[in-house]
Parts: sequence; C-alpha cells; structure tokens
Amino acid sequence: MNRQPFPVSRRRVLLAGAGTAAALLGASPGGGTAAAAGRPRAAAADSLQPYASYWFPDSLPSGTPGDGITWRSLAAWTPGADRDLAFNTATVPLAKRFTPVPANTTARAGQARISALAAFDHTAGNPSQGSATADHYAPTHWAYLDELVFWGGSSGEGLILAPNAPVVDAAHRNGVPVLGTVFLPPVAYGGQLRWTRDLVRRDTAGRFPLAAKLVQVARVYGFDGWFLNAETGGGDAALAAEMQAFLRALRAAGAGHGLRITWYDAMNRTGQVGWQGALNELNQPFFQDDAGPVADSMFVDFRWSAGRLADSGRLAEELGRSRYELWAGVDVESAGWDSGTDWEAILPTGRDHVVSYGFYRPEWTLSHLPAGRTPGQFHAADDRFWSGEGLDPTRPGGTGGGWRAPASAVADRSTLTSLPFATTFNTGHGLRWYENGTATSGTPWNHLGLQDRLPPRRWAVRTAGPRPDVSFDFADAWRGGSSLLVRGALDRPATLELFPARLPAGAATVLDLTHRADPSSGPVTVEVAVALRDAPAPGEPAPYVHLPAGTLQPGDGWRTVALRLGTLGTGTLHALGVRLTGRGGAAVAWRLGALAVRDGTASPAAPSSLTVTGTASSDGATTVRLSWRRGPGPGGPPPRDRQKAGRGGGVGGGAVGRDRHLGRGDPGAAELAARTGPGAPLRAVSPTAGRAKGVPRGHLRHGVLRGGPTARGGRAGRPARSTRGARTVHRLEAVEGPAALVSPGGDRRPPLLSTLRSPLPCMTTVH
Repeated sequence: MNRQPFPVSRRRVLLAGAGTAAALLGASPGGGTAAAAGRPRAAAADSLQPYASYWFPDSLPSGTPGDGITWRSLAAWTPGADRDLAFNTATVPLAKRFTPVPANTTARAGQARISALAAFDHTAGNPSQGSATADHYAPTHWAYLDELVFWGGSSGEGLILAPNAPVVDAAHRNGVPVLGTVFLPPVAYGGQLRWTRDLVRRDTAGRFPLAAKLVQVARVYGFDGWFLNAETGGGDAALAAEMQAFLRALRAAGAGHGLRITWYDAMNRTGQVGWQGALNELNQPFFQDDAGPVADSMFVDFRWSAGRLADSGRLAEELGRSRYELWAGVDVESAGWDSGTDWEAILPTGRDHVVSYGFYRPEWTLSHLPAGRTPGQFHAADDRFWSGEGLDPTRPGGTGGGWRAPASAVADRSTLTSLPFATTFNTGHGLRWYENGTATSGTPWNHLGLQDRLPPRRWAVRTAGPRPDVSFDFADAWRGGSSLLVRGALDRPATLELFPARLPAGAATVLDLTHRADPSSGPVTVEVAVALRDAPAPGEPAPYVHLPAGTLQPGDGWRTVALRLGTLGTGTLHALGVRLTGRGGAAVAWRLGALAVRDGTASPAAPSSLTVTGTASSDGATTVRLSWRRGPGPGGPPPRDRQKAGRGGGVGGGAVGRDRHLGRGDPGAAELAARTGPGAPLRAVSPTAGRAKGVPRGHLRHGVLRGGPTARGGRAGRPARSTRGARTVHRLEAVEGPAALVSPGGDRRPPLLSTLRSPLPCMTTVH
C-alpha cells in the first residue's frame, strides 16, 4: 500500500511566509501546480477516466496546466456539456438520524457538533468511481460527524472542488451532509485577487451568476452545500461587502433545496485577510447581520483561545444563533491525537460545551503511517482517533490534558430505522474482492459508495473476563473487502455491541447471521443479542435477550443462520449485538461476515438499454464507457428536483440511468477476450445468487438486463441484502462464443460492476 505523499501542506506554507513558501513549493507555472505534483498523466487508453469536478470561478491562470490537470471555468459550465456528470452524481439520499442513549456518561447530545475538512486526494486527482488501490482514506466514524467538507483547491488546478459520488453516498447513508470547497488561496500560495472578483461579479440585473451555478452544481451532483474560504489578500471594504452579498444570495438560493453554507474565518469586513480565531465585529457580517443569517455556520480559525471562544459563543446567542453553529478549528494534519489542543476551552469538564469543533485533515490517521501500510493498520489508527486509546467508547477516557476522542464528548447517531437492514462489514476498500466467502479478484480496490453501515461504537465489549481484540479484518470476508474479527481467550461470555437501532420488529421479522470460526480458532458458542428497549442510562448496557446461533468449530467454514424474532413479540429493536463464549480453553478467532434484519424478500426493477457511450484506444488496449437505464423504484431515477436542476442541454442529473467507465487498473476491472465485439452475448448475475433466476442472455449494445432476488435469507450462501437504492446488475459474463469476462488475474468472476446501493465503475480493458 504505497502512495504518493500529499504535497507540502497549505498550513505549513502560510506559517512559513511568502519567501519560504516559494522554496517549499518550487516553481509553479500558471500560479502553482505543486499541489498536483507526483500524479502521472493518464495513459491515452485511460483518457475517458472521470474525476471529481473542479473549476476556477471564471478566468483561468496564465501558462499551461500540469500533467493530468484540465483548467475549467465554472461560469462556462453547464450540465449538458459535462461528459462526466453521470459518474459524479450521488445516488443515496441524506438519511435521517436519531440519537440513542449515549455509550458513556461524558458524551452529550444537543451540544458540540463535529465537522471534518478531509482531503481524499489532490484537487485534480479524485477518481469519480473508486480506483485500484486499497491505500485510500476510508472514513467510517460517521456517527460522530455533522458535516464533512471535501477539502481541496489549488491555484494550479482549480479553486472550486465538488465532492465525488462515492464519498457523498457513504456519508449520506449515515446521515452526514457533504460540502464542496471554494478556496481562494493566499497570495503566497498562488492566489490572485481577480479570482475573488470573478466569484462575486454581478450580471447586468445585479444578480450573482456564480451563486446560482454553485447551487446548480450541488443540486445536480447531489451533495449538500459549500465551504467558502476567502484567503486572498489585497481586498477592500467594497469587495468585502460584495462577498457578504454573494454569500447571502448563495444561501438564499440553496436554502429551499436543503443546501448549507459554512464560512471560514479569514476575510473580514475590511476586505483584508485577518484570521480572528473568534466570532467578532470584524467577521460577524459573514455569519449574521441585521437582516438575518448570512452563513449557516462559521469555521473559526485555529488561533482561538478559551476567552475568545467563550466570547464567540455569547455573541452568537446575542445574535439569535446557536453557539454550536461555530466550529473551533482543531488542526490534526501533522500530529493527529498528539496535537496540542486546549480541550477545556471547547469541552469544559462538568459544564456545557462552549462551541462545536472542526477537525482539519483527519486523514492523518492514514497519512502518518509508513510505506507499506495496510487497511487494517489504517482502521486501527482511525478507531483510536475517534474512540480513544482504549478502543472502547463505553470507557473512552479523555478528561485530562491529553487527547479527547470524539466518543468521549459527542453522542453517536444512527440511521437504522427501517427494514430491510443488511451489512457485510465492508469498509469501502480492500486487498481483494470476496463473494460468498471466496476471493473472486486479487486486485486491491477502493470505492466508498460500496461502504456498508458499520458498527458506530468501536468497540463496545462487556465481559467479566479478558477483553478480546475486535477489528475490521481484510484477510478474509464474506462479501466485499472486509469482515469483523474477534480474537481472544473467551473463557467468560463477552457481548459485543454492534448497532443502536430503531428497527420495527414483527411476527415475520428474521435476523440472518453469516459467520465462521477461523482455522486457528477454538470452538465458540454464538448468541445474537437483541434489545427491545433502550439502555436505562448513559453508559449502561441495553437489556439484551440472547438467541442461540449455534457453536462453531474450526474448519466448519462460513455458516448462515436465520433467527425468527417473532418469539420476542412485536415492537422496536433498540440494539443489536452478539455474545460469544469460547469452549475447550482455546483462544477464539471468530469472524462475522454479514448481518441482516428483514421482513421478507424483494426484487428491484430491471435496468435496460445497456450501451457503449465512448471508447479510447492505445497500445492495444481500449477503454470503454457504458450506460444503462435504471428501473423505477429503489435505485431508480433521482428525485424530480435534481432532474429539473440538471436540465439545460438535455442531461437530467443522471436521470436516464447510470454511466460507467471501464478502464485498465481500476476496481471492478475485467478484461474482455480479444474477439469480443459490441454484440457479444452477456448475462447479468445477481448480487446474491450466481446467475439470477429468470435472467436472460443480453447483448452489450442492446441487451435488457433483469435482476433476480436481492434479499434472501435462512441458508448458507444467501445472506439478506438491503434493497435500498438497489442496482440489479451485479456483473456481466459472456455466456457463449469465445468472449469471456475475466479479471486481471484470470478469474472468470470479476469484481462487481454495480451493486445493490452504489455501483462500482464498470472498468475494463478490451484487448
């Protein structure tokens, strides 16, 4: 898992000053291409590879863009001319969340919230639909987040960055809004004041065209608003007044569509850049004025103090706003949990929280690890960052002068409110792809749109004996790239709390569990823990009822058991977990591959009109783009609001179906044999059952693909799967003639091309 390191951080450049900045960044033709250094130009056969969209407001830099960079103007953008629109359109709506009884006595609901500014790659280097590496920042602690900013922007690539669809889909599945970034960089970092003026320029009617464009982009792509950071110096009070008016227009245009605006504490009312580290009279006009809200929240610069935050909270309330609409910046880019932070200024012990807080660059949990790092090492670090050093949110610690993990301060939230619910504990990246417990591809991959809803309380274990180790493991899985692994000497029962929930349960409700004991494990007795009531108090366990799921022996392989919950009566499932007990004195290595709760089975509507929409060839390889029309119902066309937002040039925000890029070296990659043509007979294979019942043979150009059942349960090899946002085409296989879809490693069962909820790109190379 090697990866090109990120460039010198923007914070280091700013702190170093203009002279040192030039030395750090080196020459930057056109205003600084250093932020994209190290990313090689795409091969000609990959010229169709889509990336997350990025723009300058209007005028472009002088000079020539660096390798792999395309300079674009937002003012000139239209949905109809955006060839990558379908690849960048999110498909998962923002889920509603509830707050369960907190896991410990210090976490609070309704007070401080958490934002995160995270960079997933360079501005020009965010693939639209995943890529062929497991070395990828894959956030999973959504339960503690209230806002994710898709951080980026540079003077050499583009200043406005829209989030890619996989990140939005993963966040939305967990109820977290995602914001794009508008970054007007400091002069020391290549910023030019003309770009600020471009952004706030009015048309002849006095309106702000780029405010309307930003709203249109968010609506068409399906994300939730914008984070604005105006750090280019040299302005004046008149420019500041125009920026304030622009913000007001942007917020007003987006509010009716559920969009939100966060302003960064940089430009002040004089037009100069003067970071305040507070909400005060200099930056208040960008947050609230006499006419009402200007931005929905403000990210307070890192130079805050206890006194400044206290004053800021009071001023917010005097303005009729919540003090928790202020994010106190916490810079973790270089030191992570060793960052020096005055937590008492934000989260005073024994008193109400003062303001909310925002992490700058929490992907440190990946980037600080050495070359050769693994997904397991990343998740271990990420769990420690969010849950605390003890890796148990029921005992998070964090009340002294050291690191205060979010689990110690903020109550977790959940979106588990409806059936069917299913998870295969897929984190959105992996070293291989697994289907039904078998590795079907050895190609590393990442695609956050495939990430399941995962246990939020990592790892809450209650036992009178030794505490086992719990982790996401990538050495084996039931489906996807990871499973949940419990290891230890379980001589006493140990209950692992998995999910707070509000799931309806009736006489027909079934819980499916797919699990196994590893070959090195001793025997283990497994019980499913189900609670029909909440925990009686913060930090207390839920009142679980335990249902026997059998005793597993090493060598038994994967087993699926279906448990009927009707015997518990009707009501609401408030918590789900498992209780494990070792047998015979040997250490246990128990693996959980899938968990589902359902009332029945369902089939999504069939897609149709599979079409090749573009090809590019080089060195004997051909890259292909495919599209197909989605059926109605779950996973069908996006809401009418987004279809309307995308009109103008004939593209309705992906309303006509899904487009996929098939390119060499990406996750889902497969190779078509040499004689395959556009009329090659293919078949669709359902996500859960090999070839689905009733699936006809189709053709690459004209075939109609029909899906089979997508929620089965009660027998091995048929784990229940949620049909929310369903896609029926699992993968395509040639069924006759010389053509065959095979993975790069030679397997005839390649990684999936689309999935039940958020599809991988269809990426293949035709030789």
